[in-house]
Amino acid sequence: LTSYPIPQRGPMVHPASPLPAALLWDMDGTLVDSEAYWMAAEYELVESFGGVWNHEHAMAVVGRGLTGTAAYVIEHGKVPLDVDEVVGALLASVGRRLREHVPWRPGALDLLAEARAAGVPSALVTMSYRCLTDVLLEAVPAGLLAVVVAGDDVTHGKPHPEPYLCAAGRLGVAPETCIAVEDSQFGAQSATAAGVPTIIVPNVKPVAPIAGSVQLPTLAGLGVVDLVAATAGLRRAGLRPE
Repeated sequence: LTSYPIPQRGPMVHPASPLPAALLWDMDGTLVDSEAYWMAAEYELVESFGGVWNHEHAMAVVGRGLTGTAAYVIEHGKVPLDVDEVVGALLASVGRRLREHVPWRPGALDLLAEARAAGVPSALVTMSYRCLTDVLLEAVPAGLLAVVVAGDDVTHGKPHPEPYLCAAGRLGVAPETCIAVEDSQFGAQSATAAGVPTIIVPNVKPVAPIAGSVQLPTLAGLGVVDLVAATAGLRRAGLRPE
């Protein structure tokens, strides 16, 4: 695992290197700071049925697909609903909050805009369903996200590589020529398993070292060339950590 200092704008100069074929973005906790919305939804649902939810449970489902999260909520929160009903309840709660306010993560929206200006397409690769990604798309300036792969678009959710392979395929690019940006263990495992050099910006919980990834404390103040520089060692090493 390699951590990089945050580059400062202005005097910093990067060696010439090709831009990535695409940036592949996780949504919750990476592009938008919505993990708190999911946790609030889980607490409300469990407590509405007289169950007990706690921080440990909330942390256990960060980055999971929605059906996996729902199964965990049913088992540990003693919620007498089926998986689809739990998924629907969580989506409705989070969607309501996102419509009221989209909490962008530091630096993320600026990077999306810079990538578009540089001719680098961005894809959203999320386990949130289309009903939530549509809310986000309403808040994103037109054209900043070229492709959306939502949780209900794939058979296997994160940490399976299918979501990232699907995004690269829709963009018509090789996974290893892209850069993924993630905040969670499950998400980073998905991206690296797909062969995508991955930057992890931990949010609500630490992420253990994962081969094929590097960690940064924030995206604030960074540009696309900074992401290329941060992942250069992964490409030289064939996705092995430096």
